[in-house]
Amino acid sequence: MNLQKNKWLVPLAFTNIYVIWGITFLAISFGLKGFPPFILSGFRFLAAGILILGFLLAKGSNARSLNNWKKNAITGILILTGGTGLVAWGEQYVTASEAAIAIATGPFWFIAIDKANWKFYFADKFIPIGLVIGFTGLIFFLKGSVHSGSADATSGMTRVTAFIVLGLSSISWVLGSLYSKKNPASHTTIMNIAQQLIAAGLASLLIALFRNEWQQFSFTAAPASAWIGLSFLIIFGSVVAYLSYIWLLSVRPAALVSTHTYINPIVAVIAGWIITREVINGHQLFGLFIILAGVLLTNVTKYFKLSKRSKVKIRRTVRVWLHTVNVSRLLQLQKEKRNYSSSIRK
Repeated sequence: MNLQKNKWLVPLAFTNIYVIWGITFLAISFGLKGFPPFILSGFRFLAAGILILGFLLAKGSNARSLNNWKKNAITGILILTGGTGLVAWGEQYVTASEAAIAIATGPFWFIAIDKANWKFYFADKFIPIGLVIGFTGLIFFLKGSVHSGSADATSGMTRVTAFIVLGLSSISWVLGSLYSKKNPASHTTIMNIAQQLIAAGLASLLIALFRNEWQQFSFTAAPASAWIGLSFLIIFGSVVAYLSYIWLLSVRPAALVSTHTYINPIVAVIAGWIITREVINGHQLFGLFIILAGVLLTNVTKYFKLSKRSKVKIRRTVRVWLHTVNVSRLLQLQKEKRNYSSSIRK
């Protein structure tokens, strides 16, 4: 595909993974009201894969290559079963916003694991600077995103375990993405996605069997909201957004594509505020602006040609901002220390 003639495809694909996957975290929470996590994931992936494969077979496409099925199965199980299925499990114990934030370490895992492209990543100083700024924003975001209500319903250790599992899901997603990029199947992108979804769906349903999820599940007991959540996950989360993601991996560096993990928490919080009336506090808003600044820096040199003078100005601005944040943090620590000393004397 000629990107020069279809420049709109890249921003459209980025918009899909930024917005749709942000809403997906909320859709998962709705789906979990009627479906256990791996049954939810299995139905989601298998239905989407069968829909796409059926469409392609009707058009005369061939899906008989066992080697391609093998490659796509590995990719699908790592990215979807491990990367997304574990998110569904984690959202049983943390909110949709917290889950989105917990897996936002994706860009750092991409850089840490993708050793072959270290020279590229660190040649452009704006990429690591942007990632660091984005991670700083996530710290502020996380500070304002721990809801006491969820903590009351779930024990502290269970929540900690959930966050660890969500971190592992991020690593699984990265491994699958890098494998897909380095070991592409020879089918068309759409056929590859269909096979990945089917393999991931079958693997998820198999895990559900071993976890005895079928014993606690009933189709008739699932509320309408759960079915709406599942429908959104199938059509938008597993077809539209996943298609955009896999295509972007073939035309853009993996670490840049992974910046969706910075935007997804923003969309998840906003969607939660609009749909379920969750409150956005000051720490979250401050974190959002910092995250956006980090994402902008990681992409700025890819979409805009900057002069050396502009790059120097941006670096100076970043240094001033980092210094301001450090000073503010130091003053806050000193204030907390004084307050603690005063309370002891009293």
